[in-house]
Amino acid sequence: MSPSTITLLFLVFAIVMFVWEKIPLGLTAMICAIGLALTGVLDVSDAYAGFVNSNVVLCVAMFVVGQALFETGMANKIGGLVTRFAKTERQLIVAIMVIVGVMSGFLSNTGTAAVLIPVVIGIAAQSGYSRGKLLMPLVFAAALGGNLSIIGAPGNLMGVNALNELGIETGFFEYIGVGLPMLVAGILYFAVIGYKLLPDGNNLGDVEDDQFAVKDFSNVPKWKQITSLVVLIITIIAMIFEKQIGIALQVSASVAALFLILTGVISEKQALRSIDLKTVFLFAGSLALADALESSGAGSIIADTIINLLGSNPSPIFMLLVIFVVTCTLTNFMSNTATTALMVPIAVSLAQGLGADPRAVVVATVIAGSCAYATPIGMPANTMVVGIGGYHFRDYVKAGLPLILVSFVICMVLLPILFPFYP
Repeated sequence: MSPSTITLLFLVFAIVMFVWEKIPLGLTAMICAIGLALTGVLDVSDAYAGFVNSNVVLCVAMFVVGQALFETGMANKIGGLVTRFAKTERQLIVAIMVIVGVMSGFLSNTGTAAVLIPVVIGIAAQSGYSRGKLLMPLVFAAALGGNLSIIGAPGNLMGVNALNELGIETGFFEYIGVGLPMLVAGILYFAVIGYKLLPDGNNLGDVEDDQFAVKDFSNVPKWKQITSLVVLIITIIAMIFEKQIGIALQVSASVAALFLILTGVISEKQALRSIDLKTVFLFAGSLALADALESSGAGSIIADTIINLLGSNPSPIFMLLVIFVVTCTLTNFMSNTATTALMVPIAVSLAQGLGADPRAVVVATVIAGSCAYATPIGMPANTMVVGIGGYHFRDYVKAGLPLILVSFVICMVLLPILFPFYP
């Protein structure tokens, strides 16, 4: 059996298992990596190279830096401070989406949502506003804000890694040209139309009785809270000016993580607990599969097949549309990180097959991978608020599909301008 056939079989296995999720996503990715090594498609060093990939290191370090903000209660303080100034339900929706969107651009999407859900529930209980009107905008803003920077979500780093492998330089705000307009449009959508499509969801019991009771951080020293925020800000600034200061993103993030542990802002146990190993194994194993798709020629086979189906001389714009729709459909029924991991190498192969610059399709794939708005299983944050927000599946469809359409239009208009196919 040829290496390309073996790789395609592992790709099919990964797709099925990512959708089915009978075994953990990280385990599925590692089965692919190890299987590709056992069958000789990849040598051992290439199969495990993902674990020492600089973007995986960056991902791990930022888990720790972000967790310090959560563990010290600084994230709660920021969220409560901003939402306190909202006087109406609509203003509160806007305030929540702004703060969550900005925070999730630099912290874990799921972590940001998990920390601010109890804050918003508490505000809703005190003010009499509906939880159902507030919680879905919160989790959608977390997904939208994740597109502001390359550290906003693991999938963002997968896209950056693919471009770096092709020798294309990327910046800290690689996605912001599309991500920021999407966040603004998402906020306007919920402020004007979206909130009307959501249920009231108020008769759901007391806040104290649910799993999202607000934690007490009164015993955390103030210096720890301030230090966690200052370190995050300095780290972000260092990443933005990476070229000017001559320090790689990964090094800045690693120094910040070590500093927070050594100064006692966050304990070693808390730091280790913050590292999402499922994401690490999924990331590393998926990189091995992506490597095999390229080296075995399987990626080219997939790209050629799709290009042939699109007809002779297919338009890059049509290819962009297909990539977005396929990725967006998948991400609403399986892990968005897994979806991005699967689709990025295919998108790169498609662009190369047309002789086009791959940046537009890679960014489209990453953005579409975050558009998990139409189902409660599209991303962990969606699932968190199903019960506490009083939502049903149809509520996600009603409020999420228009937001996907808005995101799609923005991508299709901006991407060819920002990243020309034939510069």
